[in-house]
Amino acid sequence: MAQTGTPRPPASELSLGELVAQASKDVSLLIRGELNLAKVELRDDLRRIIIAVALLGVSAFVGCLMLVLLCFAFAYGLMTLGIWDWASFLIVAGVCLLLIVIAALIAVLRVRGVTGLRETRTSVQETIQMLRGTTDKRPEIAGSDKRPEIAGPAQQ
Repeated sequence: MAQTGTPRPPASELSLGELVAQASKDVSLLIRGELNLAKVELRDDLRRIIIAVALLGVSAFVGCLMLVLLCFAFAYGLMTLGIWDWASFLIVAGVCLLLIVIAALIAVLRVRGVTGLRETRTSVQETIQMLRGTTDKRPEIAGSDKRPEIAGPAQQ
């Protein structure tokens, strides 16, 4: 427990009011210490996250540069195969466009799979109705069907 710095008489000599005041002061100091520790930890975590995001941005930028260089290499490689200059760059542009379309289609399909918290909304509405007393139906715990059953000693 944190020490307040003031000497304390033995607990048997203190009145009930003094004991409550001392406990209140100790709890207050403990909470302040915990909050200060949380602030320090959050600052450190925030600093780490900022550095990680900055490095991720740098890597994305360098990745884009690499993509441009690879596209030029692909076009010049097609030119060495005997394809006209304009046609090789057009082929590279077509391949890039094809990759963009594929990535966009995958993204659209992934977004269509988002349920918008449908089950959670339904569960919350059922709970509110039960609390208001407008229904006798008890809401089911969301996701309870996805949890494995644990057999207790009586069920074995």
